Amino acid sequence: MPAHPRPDDDPRPQPPECPNNDDCCHSGCDPCIFDLYDEEYGRYRTALAAWEAREAERQTQVAAKPAAGAAGSAEPPHGKASRQSH
Repeated sequence: MPAHPRPDDDPRPQPPECPNNDDCCHSGCDPCIFDLYDEEYGRYRTALAAWEAREAERQTQVAAKPAAGAAGSAEPPHGKASRQSH
């Protein structure tokens, strides 16, 4: 299993849907639907923070790849070949 999944395999977490006031029965249930929402929202925030860290790592890796590829290029730097051919 790869250390960093591809972005298609690691979608951004979506926030839970907030219940409407009419979704609550107002009878003092324990847990109330809003308590359950608060718990789910806390899990969402944790998952989002972890995803953002993975995404930042992916972006760092993507940014580093072109620089590494350019350094290993067999072509001479721009302008050098034209000076040598004169």
